[in-house]
Amino acid sequence: MNPESEAATESEQTEVGTAQRSSDVDTTAADRPLGTPRVDDAIIEARDLDVYYGDTQALHGITMDIPEKQVTALIGPSGCGKSTFLRSINRMNDLIDVARVDGDLYFHGKNVYDEDVDPVALRRKIGMVFQKPNPFPKSIFDNVAYGLRVQGKDDGDVEGKVTTALERAALLDEVEGKLDESGLDLSGGQQQRLCIARAIATDPEVILMDEPASALDPVATSKIEDLVEELAEEYTVVIVTHNMQQAARISDRTAVFLTGGHLVEFDDTEKIFENPQSQRVEDYITGKFG
Repeated sequence: MNPESEAATESEQTEVGTAQRSSDVDTTAADRPLGTPRVDDAIIEARDLDVYYGDTQALHGITMDIPEKQVTALIGPSGCGKSTFLRSINRMNDLIDVARVDGDLYFHGKNVYDEDVDPVALRRKIGMVFQKPNPFPKSIFDNVAYGLRVQGKDDGDVEGKVTTALERAALLDEVEGKLDESGLDLSGGQQQRLCIARAIATDPEVILMDEPASALDPVATSKIEDLVEELAEEYTVVIVTHNMQQAARISDRTAVFLTGGHLVEFDDTEKIFENPQSQRVEDYITGKFG
């Protein structure tokens, strides 16, 4: 299986405990990539995270804090480990037989790789939107309601929850009165927003996005970008993008991964794009390689 491909269903998403990690796993500033101070409001914390696909090491000692209710962009050339790191956050790499993870990754202070963590429950709190829209062959309504039904949350106001999710995904105005029609009949951009609505209907805390606009036209891409910024008011968003201009437009913080699976620099987006500390990052951003 190609480690850069993924497949998941909404039934594989949410809840993890909040036990605090012990201080003996704290990481000093000297161990961190450039520009990565401790973040007081971090919801996700990686500490010396290594990921292997068989004998190939895809990530090397990733240490970073992802702040709550902000947009964090992961950028870098193809094959640098951006998507691998993204999938590590909600243990999607568990679905790849040859994948192995060393190190620690905390969600609300709880190591998600502890033996007592249920990956399916974790994915309900940390939802995911993939590069290619993947609506189910169901009605628009049933697509959004799917996760609610799987999780047994359909005993209340399902219609209201579906409507709210579609509204938050900036799709309601375009599909109102058509909820019985197939989600597969929507345009590509609408399908991607339908998948976002499906992801947020179950009320996750974090939304992971793996190049959600790469297959879309400029108009649809603009709508997705506007939506990402709006979602960060209620959710923590982590987005992988090959489009550096997109990262500069929509993210609060940017992590730069470079060849070999190394996180070279992680800082406020404005600093990354206007005054990076690493010459390698400056060379990448200015197009000297990549």
